[in-house]
Formats: sequence, structure tokens, C-alpha cells
Amino acid sequence: MKKIFFPVLIFLFSSTLLTDCKKDKGLPPALPPVESMTIDFSNFSSARKSLEVLPVQKGTLNSNWEYAATVAGIWKLILTTTLALPVTAFDVAVNQSPVFVSGKTWQWSYNVTYLNVLYKVRLTGLIGASDNQWKMYVSQDGTGGFSEFLWIEGTSKIDGTGGQWTINQDPQSAVAFLQIDWAKTANVVGNIKYTYIKPGSFKDSYIQYGLTSDPLNAFYTIHYYNGSKFSDVNVAWNTTTKNGHVKSIDYLGDADWHCWDSNRINIICP
Repeated sequence: MKKIFFPVLIFLFSSTLLTDCKKDKGLPPALPPVESMTIDFSNFSSARKSLEVLPVQKGTLNSNWEYAATVAGIWKLILTTTLALPVTAFDVAVNQSPVFVSGKTWQWSYNVTYLNVLYKVRLTGLIGASDNQWKMYVSQDGTGGFSEFLWIEGTSKIDGTGGQWTINQDPQSAVAFLQIDWAKTANVVGNIKYTYIKPGSFKDSYIQYGLTSDPLNAFYTIHYYNGSKFSDVNVAWNTTTKNGHVKSIDYLGDADWHCWDSNRINIICP
């Protein structure tokens, strides 16, 4: 009887340990959406190659839209250059399966090819009491490569309604250059703000993008160093019809809105 009882006891004890371990692991933290890192610039794709604001000629056929597009283009350049690789690398994590590491930490490990170069990515998510903590490391093998560069770190609320990212510039100059604050309403990231935090004349410049229920249902609030001083610009537009308006005391000379229609042509504001 004792010979039978002892193995059964061991089996039950082992099963209990395995069950407890599974319970301890729980579920991995939900990844923030890649939209938490990106601002919509689709209505302001300008043919202008220069990011200088002053050459925009006031009063010309589409100068109101062109001015808004040029100022927004300064920030769009950041998205399409410095942010392009880390954002692409983060986006791929959505289709990967994480593994449990220890405590409340999970890890996503995968490869990403960007501009024909292979990168290794390691993303960790630590579940906290009210926030999840994220760190994304990127490595590149070979000549000119680098190892375990912390490209992105940040936090997101447990309920997924918002968070903050810090983006480090690149492996060659490992300095924090951009802070991203984001908030989500329903299933949409409805408010996102880029703040330039790298030391220099452009430091503390920002662009805030949001969606509203107004007829002009999207907006930018921009504060930036224009080469000689900090300037403020407000832009609002309709994401469907594409008409909108812009306000800038420094450049346009008054506190009035200056409008354009769905063809980007200047009009008198209603």
C-alpha cells in the first residue's frame, strides 16, 4: 500500500507545481498599436523639397495649404527618416509570439529586413501594477553592425488607453531625441504628440495631432524653432474633403484663420 501511495503523492505534488507555474505566467502584455508612434501626414504631402518656411509666398494660389504642409513637413521628415527603422521593427512584433522570461516579463524575438539589411530585434514587456514597461533592442551583424542597441523604451497603460515612448536617435549617437505621448479613444489613437528632446536649438519643439468631432475633424498644434525664434502654428482640416485652415501670427501676420478648399486653393474663410 505504501509503495503505491508514495508515487501517487509525488505525481500529485508535481501536477500542483506545474499548474501553479502556468497560473504565475498569466497572459503576455498587450502590445501598444504601431499607430502610437505615427502621426498622419497624408493630407500634407508637398511637392516642395525644401523645409524652409519663409520661401512660401503669401497670397499665392495655394499658399495657405502650402505653408501648413511645409511646417508639418519638418516633422514628417523625422518620421520618414530617423523613425522609419525602429517603427518598422516594432510593427513586426504584432505577428510574433512572445515567450515567458521570468517574473512578469515576456519577450518577442524576431528578425526584420529593412532596406535589404537584416536586423535582429528583442522586445521585452514587463507587466506592472498600472503600466506595462517596454524596451526594444536592435542588433545588426557584420561590418558596421551593432549589438543590443536600446532603440525604443516606454510605458503603456494596462487598459491600453495611452502611454509614452522615448526614441533614441541611432546606434552611432545613442541619445534620446524624441518623446511620444499618445492616447487612445475607443479603437483609435486619437491624440499623439511628438516632442523633440535632444539638446540643441530645436529642443522642446513639438507637434500634437488629434481627431475631433468638429467639421474640421483633425488638427495639428505646432510649436517649433523656425531658425531665429520659436513660433506657433495651428492647423485643422477635414480628413475626407481635405479642406482646412491654418493660423500663425508670426508668419501670416494676424491671429485669423487662413483657409483652403478641397483642391488646396486659398479661399476666404466662412
